[in-house]
Amino acid sequence: MKGSPKVIQTLNHLLAGELTAIDQYFIHSRMYEDMGLNKLYERLDHEREEETGHADQMIKRLLFLEGVPDMSTREPLKVGKTVPDMLQKDLDLEYAVIKNLKAAIALCEAEQDYETRAMLVKQLEDSEEDHAYWLEQQLGLIDRIGLQNYLQSQL
Repeated sequence: MKGSPKVIQTLNHLLAGELTAIDQYFIHSRMYEDMGLNKLYERLDHEREEETGHADQMIKRLLFLEGVPDMSTREPLKVGKTVPDMLQKDLDLEYAVIKNLKAAIALCEAEQDYETRAMLVKQLEDSEEDHAYWLEQQLGLIDRIGLQNYLQSQL
C-alpha cells in the first residue's frame, strides 16, 4: 500500500530517534553494569529492548507503506559521565521522542493514516507513562534521599 510521502519521511525521522535511544540506552546500561548498579542496568537494558520493539514496528510500517527504512541516520549520542547525568540525558532524549511522536500523530491524523497513528499513540504511551515517568522518579529520588543513598539502593 503506497503511503503518504510525509508519513514515510516522518516515520524515518522517528526511526532515527529510536535507533539513537537504543544506542544510548545500550551504552548507559553497560556503564551501570560496570559500576555494579545492577538494578539500573536491568531497567535500562529492558528499555533498550522496548525501543528495539518500537524501531521494529516502524520498520515494518515503513515497508508496508512502500517506504525504505533509513537504518543509518542517528541523532547525536549524549553519553553521561555520572549516574544523574546519564539519567538526565536519557530523560532529555525521551522528551525529544515524545515531542516528535506528538507531531507525527498530528500529521498522521491530517494524512488520514489511522493505523500508523494508532501505532504511534501506543509508543507515546510507552514513552510518557513508562520511561520518562520512571526517569523523572529516579532524578526525584536522588534529590530527596541523596546520591549516595540512591546509588546504594541500585546495587
